[in-house]
Amino acid sequence: MNIAVAIDSVPQAALPTTSEAGPAPKRIVVAYGFWIFLLSDIIMFAALFASYAVLVNSTAGGPAGARLFNQGTVAIETVCLLFSSYTCGLMSLAINSRNRLGMYLAAVITFALGAAFLTLELREFAGMIARGATPQRSAFLSAFFTLVGCHGLHVTLGLVWLVVMMVQVAVMGFVASVQHRLLCFSLFWHALDIVWVGVFTVVYLIGVSP
Repeated sequence: MNIAVAIDSVPQAALPTTSEAGPAPKRIVVAYGFWIFLLSDIIMFAALFASYAVLVNSTAGGPAGARLFNQGTVAIETVCLLFSSYTCGLMSLAINSRNRLGMYLAAVITFALGAAFLTLELREFAGMIARGATPQRSAFLSAFFTLVGCHGLHVTLGLVWLVVMMVQVAVMGFVASVQHRLLCFSLFWHALDIVWVGVFTVVYLIGVSP
């Protein structure tokens, strides 16, 4: 009885207000989850980079990177992907100004550059495999195909995501949920470019240096 009286005597302002605030808005929860996804992806790629660095000289008598990599083709791949990051930024600006034509134009260019990057990468893989440099040939090649192939898979998923988002804009317009998803896509695409800079430096530059 005394406990009940004591509780009733406490001013209402002194009581916790957590229940009044309620749960966090959905957009905050989704944004937080997306950042966790990006960070987990970065950690995964860091582990793949570490594995490659350990296994880069484990060729088992097979070909090394200096004999397999075409620096000219890789340079074109890099230009395509980095420029696609620029056009993706233009797409984000068009979204902020609700310029549908500019957004679609930037999205089409981004998709075309991403597709060109994937085409060149698949041609590189096909040429290596035709020369007998398969993932089973050595630990070095296993690490190479895993690292570069994982990045290529992310680019493929990003292109699919971009197409889905363009369909959503056409159907739903620039509603808040669609704009938020497009922002998440932009962050994802820029993260892939950052990872590729690491791949280009570690695998195709440092990896082939004498």
